[in-house]
Amino acid sequence: MLTTKRYDYVLFEQINIHPCISNHRGLNDRKVSHYADDILKNGLLEPLIVWERKAGEFFLVGGFHRLNAIRRIREKNAGYFDRIDVRVVDGELDEMQALNLKLNADRLDAKISDYFDAVIFMNNANWSKERIADFLDKTIPWIEDIIHFAPGMDSRLRKMLDEGKLSWNRVKAVCRKVLEADPGKEREVVEDAVAEIEAGPQPAPRRLLSIRKAASTVSKLIEKSPKTRYSISGEDLLSLLLVLQGKNYEETHVERVRKVFPGLVE
Repeated sequence: MLTTKRYDYVLFEQINIHPCISNHRGLNDRKVSHYADDILKNGLLEPLIVWERKAGEFFLVGGFHRLNAIRRIREKNAGYFDRIDVRVVDGELDEMQALNLKLNADRLDAKISDYFDAVIFMNNANWSKERIADFLDKTIPWIEDIIHFAPGMDSRLRKMLDEGKLSWNRVKAVCRKVLEADPGKEREVVEDAVAEIEAGPQPAPRRLLSIRKAASTVSKLIEKSPKTRYSISGEDLLSLLLVLQGKNYEETHVERVRKVFPGLVE
């Protein structure tokens, strides 16, 4: 079970990098430099998080940029930060990996896609959805959506999601279409969706007839010919409703309205 054992003050050389625990976004040199300047001026205000696998053996779980900032400081200033503040945690390796992923996602600028790797990892490690939701402080439906849609998501959709070009709901809708596609048609569905998204929103069709205009026109026709009668079919009525709605109609609907209701559509 993941627990915090204690807060400690350990030798810098005691903190190691575990081969299965890393900084998933890669080190940002500008961020390292910023931390180095800040730590040199104000000290290490937030302790690093380390896993004590056995007594005196520490592996870094959270604080990769700060650790590298301190290393940079030590290279230029002998004797600085021989010891550093740490939060010592205990648990199994999969819990350390999950905590590492969570810390990577729990930033102020985090996007939902930052949680994908964490959720998928924990699900593959046989964590229950309830446990994952509790660990990440999220809802179970939120976790279920990621488990259902993220593993097979096209990389272009994830990139558009990261860049704010698509909402999570829009991405889920595309992923749902892919999952429901006929065997062998999945790639075609993705290509069509990406092409539509990259093309941008299409202009709405010109509204040929509004309810207000229709009412006014019919009123004038009745005033002119009070005994006028209309005989219409279900298809005629549907065509009229689609044209009034202003979308999803075709030219055949417009022609039907023109024929059945003369003078209603120009």
